[in-house]
Amino acid sequence: MIVLAQSFFATANHIEATFWIVVGLISAGYALRRTGALANRCWLAAFLFTMFGFSDVVEVQTGAWWRPWWLFAWKAVCVLGLLALLADHWRRRARR
Repeated sequence: MIVLAQSFFATANHIEATFWIVVGLISAGYALRRTGALANRCWLAAFLFTMFGFSDVVEVQTGAWWRPWWLFAWKAVCVLGLLALLADHWRRRARR
């Protein structure tokens, strides 16, 4: 039963990693079609989503998202960066 749970954990994390990396690639595609500050924000989103996806691959090896400490820090930086981009997006829309 433990092997089945570990296998499910690994499979689910690989699927999640693939999802975030694909979102990163889509963001990169948007960045290619934009200019200026918007392109820069799209590139940053692409990088953060992709790195978040790769952190899930590492998570499979470590067995948890909170250990070792640097994996937690890695994920936290990605999430905080994405939240900052979202807040910036909302702020810019509110000014319209």
